[in-house]
Amino acid sequence: MTDRKPTDGKPEGGSEGHHPTPHLDQLEDGPWPSFVTGLKRLRDEGSPGNRKMMNDLLGQLNHSYENRLGYWKGGTVSVFGYGGGIIPRFSEVADKFPESKEFHTLRVMPPAGYHYTTDVLRKMCDIWEEHGSGLIAFHGQSGDIMFQGCTTENTQKAFDALNEIGFDLGGAGPALRTAMSCVGHARCEQSCYDEVRAHRTIINSLLDEMHRPALPYKFKFKFSGCANDCVNAIHRADFAVIGTWRDDIKIDQEKVKEHVAEKGRKYTIDTVVSMCPTRAISLNDDDTLEIDNKSCVRCMHCINVMTKALSPGDDRGVSILIGGKRALKIGDLMGIMVVPFMKLETDEDFEKLEEFAENVVEFFADNALEHERIGETIDRIGLPAFLEAMDIDPDPNMVNHPRTSCYVRTDDFDDEAAKWFERKAREAGLQISAE
Repeated sequence: MTDRKPTDGKPEGGSEGHHPTPHLDQLEDGPWPSFVTGLKRLRDEGSPGNRKMMNDLLGQLNHSYENRLGYWKGGTVSVFGYGGGIIPRFSEVADKFPESKEFHTLRVMPPAGYHYTTDVLRKMCDIWEEHGSGLIAFHGQSGDIMFQGCTTENTQKAFDALNEIGFDLGGAGPALRTAMSCVGHARCEQSCYDEVRAHRTIINSLLDEMHRPALPYKFKFKFSGCANDCVNAIHRADFAVIGTWRDDIKIDQEKVKEHVAEKGRKYTIDTVVSMCPTRAISLNDDDTLEIDNKSCVRCMHCINVMTKALSPGDDRGVSILIGGKRALKIGDLMGIMVVPFMKLETDEDFEKLEEFAENVVEFFADNALEHERIGETIDRIGLPAFLEAMDIDPDPNMVNHPRTSCYVRTDDFDDEAAKWFERKAREAGLQISAE
């Protein structure tokens, strides 16, 4: 930024009474599109009310850049019957920029899988142009549609109009947050379950936890159809549902040969065989693939490279990971694998998932400290306590470093692992007999 004497924020210079924005103008100089260009377009081309609001917003933002201070403060704004869903923003420099003195955000739940019609999108834009600033973000980190820039007076009007076309407020504060699901089986051939149904089943069941915040802190569900995890569930969700399979990867050997013929053996070995994290893949002399499926960790890399030759198995379901989040009290956490595989096809399967989700949220509500995510709760009380509360059998794979942990003796671990393999074999036998 260039050195410049701070101003009092009044619109001196510029065209048509626009606030000068020298610091913001610099953000438009780079090779990438800038949000500043979009704000200026709303200032210049929006409705008369929107133009004034966006002009003062740009002025306040430039004022913040000059003084290296933020001038927004919170408060309480809501609509009838809801305790969350609106992010209040009141300006501390309202005397200098009166048109943007209130710039609240409505968090609105998107359709599962982000499926919109152009008609709905046009209606949303019309509603926000009438009642808000015209500024919309698709989507926030929790998946919400972010309708940014609204006065306190207009929040109820905007919500009523959005509710009329079928949309509801999302989560805010210490509550269940808006969930995210990938486009899934509607468009993606790697999908391993019905992501949209799982998403709606759980959110509809726990909707009160979203609209009436009563949890110790935020809680997020995310649903990805496969381990490519297009919605970043594993490291951003308290409850991540990831599509997977438990039989063998399907191989079309003719397509493998076509791939090798087109790309070459060296390319195939470098990009597929050598990149397998468990070295489970080998390329035969006749240009066919062999996969040691017992060693496969379902990372999706080989399938992503050879999409025509390889695909997920037929025995599909989900894995459930708990506790992923970004940095807070104890740093970044990846989700802990607590349910390696769960079928998700019948009504009974979805009821089982719903019941498990409700139990996890109830555990979080009862045991977490204020401003603590469930991953931090598990870290504080220990994974065994969580597994016992959820009635989940411990799995040797849940121990990060069994050979170096002073709490796990090698002989004890081997004994427990043997019991686990015995139990798994017994369960497999019962399943075969049932079929």
